[in-house]
Amino acid sequence: MAKQKSRKSAAKRFRISKGGKVLHRSHYLRHLRSKKSKRQLRNLKRMKKLTGSYEKKVKKMLGKA
Repeated sequence: MAKQKSRKSAAKRFRISKGGKVLHRSHYLRHLRSKKSKRQLRNLKRMKKLTGSYEKKVKKMLGKA
């Protein structure tokens, strides 16, 4: 039986933490940065936890389900 391949589009956007949580980069960071505060920009740089039904779908795409 062939080995399951992960979806490369999902592999580039998400990663799985050691605890099994799905992490993704924040949005609202690409443009119009001058009107955002330094504190907001600093917090947006952090990886965020994916929640809800999307988490299960992404894990399946990455072959971790």
